[in-house]
Amino acid sequence: QVQLVESGGGLAQAGGSLRLSCAASGRTFSRAVMGWFRQAPGQEREFVAAITWTGGTTYYADSVKGRFTISRDNAKSTVYLQMNSLKPEDTAVYYCAVDIRYGGTYSRDYEYDYWGQGTQVTVSS
Repeated sequence: QVQLVESGGGLAQAGGSLRLSCAASGRTFSRAVMGWFRQAPGQEREFVAAITWTGGTTYYADSVKGRFTISRDNAKSTVYLQMNSLKPEDTAVYYCAVDIRYGGTYSRDYEYDYWGQGTQVTVSS
């Protein structure tokens, strides 16, 4: 069993920054990929960013590329999402997730095995 706990959400002004954290516990992740997804009211959950646990290869949605940075601290079993130049359209509940048997696809939410509870990010204009 894996537990994922997000933190760091909140309210920011357009152009501002927030950093989300996702602390993982319960097992080691030698072949995993960690992802961030978000879901705005009335919309489907969408991929934001992902990082491989071993190697640290990163992937981003086009909508956040150049503004968001995903990183990880293996020693702390924690993944971060640094969000800069925030826009009102970034407002959503953000979820971290882990695919413990990463097979090459990182943007499909159904590939992920465990999910955090979500953290609200609200960006005001």
